[in-house]
Amino acid sequence: MILGGTGQVGGAAVAELLATSECREVVMVTRKPIAPRSRVRNVVLDTGAADFAERTAALTREVLSQGPASAVSCVGVGSGSRHWSEEELQRLELGVVGAFARGCHDAGIAQFCLLSAAGSTARSRIRYARVMGLKEDTVRNIGFTRLAIFRPGIIVGNTHTPVWVGWLGSLVPGPFGNIDQQIIGRSIAAEIAMHSRETGEVSRENSAMKKLAAEFNSVP
Repeated sequence: MILGGTGQVGGAAVAELLATSECREVVMVTRKPIAPRSRVRNVVLDTGAADFAERTAALTREVLSQGPASAVSCVGVGSGSRHWSEEELQRLELGVVGAFARGCHDAGIAQFCLLSAAGSTARSRIRYARVMGLKEDTVRNIGFTRLAIFRPGIIVGNTHTPVWVGWLGSLVPGPFGNIDQQIIGRSIAAEIAMHSRETGEVSRENSAMKKLAAEFNSVP
């Protein structure tokens, strides 16, 4: 199950999941209908509704009745966040993502994958990093058996990332540098395929995502 699957990183995650034989179906929760795709089930829900968590839980129970399932949130505003107020960002990143996560957890999902950002902490003086940190805390406090947090730096291969930003990111080493959105998507698919039975929380920044994606490529 995925929220934010119509975005750039979310779309990459969906493509990588569909490329794995272990994935029987991708259930995409969206606000508007999307074009039909093989092995993709689109469920349209009002993400701003007061009962979004309850509707997500009902959907999750139906999905789990057909076999094991994991949940993914790739919701994110990215570079467009500068045009949003902090209240608007929190309404999406904490409110919508938090409700989706609660619904998944309450219905029995054990493994949750969360897209965040490098440097995220609720104590940050940088607004975007602070909201991402608050989002992480919101999902962390829900209590999933397995929580995987993905913290990319500058996402390249993304139409929302200006060319000059990608060029600058190539000069920045470590967690704040460049990472291709396909690598992020593949690392999310790898987490689901290879670590669904593990417990605890894991946070992956650029180097860890690249390593996991490479390991997944080498799996027969």
